[in-house]
Amino acid sequence: MSDPFSLAWSVLTTTPAAFAAVGGVAWGILGGALPGISPSITMALLLPFTFAMEPVVALVLLVSTYVGAEYGGSIPAILIRTPGTNAAAATTIDGYAMHQQGRGGEALGISLVAGVIGGLFGIILLVMLAEPLSNVALLFTPPAYFALGILGLSVIATLTEGSTLKGFMVAIIGLLIATVGSDPQTGVMRFTFDRPELMNGIPPIVVMVGVFAVSELLVQSGLPPWQQTDRDTRVKLPSLRLMWRCRRALGIGSGIGAFEGAMPGAGGTIASFMSYNEAKRWSKTPEEFGHGSAEGIASPEAANNTVTATTLVPTFVFGIPGSNSAAILLAGLLMHGLLPGPLLFEKYPDLVYGLFGGLFVANFAQLPIGILIMTPLIWLVNRPKPYLLAFIYALVLSGVYSVDGSIFHVALALGFGVIGYLFRALGFPFLPLVLGVILGYMVESNYRRALQVSGGDHGIFIDDPVSAGLLLTAVLFVAISLWRNWLHSRKQSEVEAEVGAG
Repeated sequence: MSDPFSLAWSVLTTTPAAFAAVGGVAWGILGGALPGISPSITMALLLPFTFAMEPVVALVLLVSTYVGAEYGGSIPAILIRTPGTNAAAATTIDGYAMHQQGRGGEALGISLVAGVIGGLFGIILLVMLAEPLSNVALLFTPPAYFALGILGLSVIATLTEGSTLKGFMVAIIGLLIATVGSDPQTGVMRFTFDRPELMNGIPPIVVMVGVFAVSELLVQSGLPPWQQTDRDTRVKLPSLRLMWRCRRALGIGSGIGAFEGAMPGAGGTIASFMSYNEAKRWSKTPEEFGHGSAEGIASPEAANNTVTATTLVPTFVFGIPGSNSAAILLAGLLMHGLLPGPLLFEKYPDLVYGLFGGLFVANFAQLPIGILIMTPLIWLVNRPKPYLLAFIYALVLSGVYSVDGSIFHVALALGFGVIGYLFRALGFPFLPLVLGVILGYMVESNYRRALQVSGGDHGIFIDDPVSAGLLLTAVLFVAISLWRNWLHSRKQSEVEAEVGAG
């Protein structure tokens, strides 16, 4: 393998990847700053437009959007006490309190610098882990890839919000959607209902744009207008002395973010709240938390920005996205014919290290873009909500249509939007559905390939040590999740009994 730094430099200087990183950050900050438009939705809106791009440029654009959206989410959290992203909810506590004290610009600056520090820390860890993880590539056989897909579905189904049963139901629906189209072994058409548009299956991009973006737009259409922001706020970068005071909080946030990002199904929201609690526990001035503490902003922002890099570890190596945003990135890989998994590092080192280089550019670009974009961003956020939603609707539909010029796919996206809206109303998670659609082909094709090798003997999945280990891990995840659900139900029953007796 060539020198990783040379590969990254070559990609950045011979392709538009660096410009994609800058543009992605700017778009991400805008999307994150709009309440209700999460990083995953911001990425989903871009996904159709990346279809014609070079794979590395498309992936850099998507992951840079993720980076920018994590900072963008802190803007409304600080200014109007409404987090633009779930991970920015912890920032609301001290960020809004600081804004009420007339220090909103300082709070935005602390969030920006802490995010850059956390993001760079996460990228360094990612680069360090990439080479060792690529060495496991030769251990994966068809049974192991099948087991890996089952593990991914089990982990996501058990760790997402809602009951384990709902998670598995949604994952199975995703697998069923993945069977539409031609059989991977025989080429026989399945579930196409004589529609030629379904011969190649339902593109994951259509499912994701529908359940993420369209469903959110449907929800936002029924909510009151967003609160107006302070038009006079400007980003004020913190002094070195202040950041030195926050060094412990930054270390805690970066450490927890690194661990949570590498855990499939965890994500930035858990990392940011854990970091906030631990920063308060270890702070020399815990009494300031909740009243405008700089540490209370620095720690969760460092955590959720670290996650943007370390979540790529399970996503790229094991094909298990740790968040909705990582699932969008995974779809971007598949859309360009790239199979996520250990062999990605062996077959496409220029793409992997070019992506890492783009991440570095994106994180450094946050500083100047975050300062320059604030004034026009606040102006845009203050536009009437119906105009903004109409613009986003148009962007969604034109994006889906641009993939292959199919009105049928536009109709499918709208249909999945209605399904996503119903999922939200009934408390069903999205991520198992998306992962089922993404991993469906890998699970089915490797299952059947393994049986062809073994002559129909299912014992091959146990005989293969990697496959057996992954399947055992999946069983443990399910068993632990069911046990926790049983304990939770038991405690609820005891509480209800005590209330009834009282």
